[in-house]
Amino acid sequence: MTDKANVILKTDLPLPLFIRGKVRDTYDIGKYLLIVTTDRISAFDVILPCGIPDKGRVLNQMSALWMEKTTHILPNHLVETVTDASVLDKYLPASKRFAYPEYLEGRSMVVKKADRIAAECVVRGYLAGSGWTEYQQKGSICGVRVPSGLVESQSLPDPIFTPTTKADEGHDMPMEYSSLEQSVGSEIAAALSHYSIEIYSFAREYALEHGFIIADTKFEFGTIDGQLLVIDEMLTPDSSRFWDITTYKPGQPQDSFDKQPVRDWLSGSGWNKMPPGPELPPEVIEKASRRYREAFERITGNKLA
Repeated sequence: MTDKANVILKTDLPLPLFIRGKVRDTYDIGKYLLIVTTDRISAFDVILPCGIPDKGRVLNQMSALWMEKTTHILPNHLVETVTDASVLDKYLPASKRFAYPEYLEGRSMVVKKADRIAAECVVRGYLAGSGWTEYQQKGSICGVRVPSGLVESQSLPDPIFTPTTKADEGHDMPMEYSSLEQSVGSEIAAALSHYSIEIYSFAREYALEHGFIIADTKFEFGTIDGQLLVIDEMLTPDSSRFWDITTYKPGQPQDSFDKQPVRDWLSGSGWNKMPPGPELPPEVIEKASRRYREAFERITGNKLA
């Protein structure tokens, strides 16, 4: 069983808080940012009162793995993962140092400051989720026409780029490619599409070798002095749909290695999907935690540190 006593739902470091998201607490440490990935979990855009043990460490370390493996395609904002909290002495003047909590180790990283591009860059390689719903109705995915006669969960002939808005609260909304061009310019829009598909295609092949299908994923990008780079998280169970290749069967929904056990329980609980969210039963928390850990260990080939 996982240790609920070690669940980190909120951090309160004596540093300027840059932003607190649904999962990550980000602090300003001068030239760089410190991103701490908590064990918070959200479902239907509501942060639940309980966390998923090990979730933050999985997301942080899996993002770091992908960032290290994809720098040949495009740089990213990662400077250093925090495996020993004392490394923060390098980034903080003596007057700003403090007794670093042990939980920072394994669940945090130092990153470059970048100007965020306000779009979620979604790549779909398989017909699933909202894409499948729209395809049945219109024969398209987020307005992109795809061949007729496909079945649910089937591989698309080629990955497609389907950007969305980037909402600080609530739902991200589908965005026409032309709207993206109007927002960021045609050159940046083309680069976002190109690099999103390139990184997804690389990761998809890597994951297949480790027993997983990455059905779809989303990226965030930013710029530093005009240089495009990947920011935030990469190819985690929170930002991607992972399917076990041994149980994959086109023509039906697939069992995803993410927070699906949480969504399933909530959908059957009678909850109205409005705040506050309910407490999850221990067995649901444990099942979700086990899935996050298994996805990490199979993709990376390492035990979670």
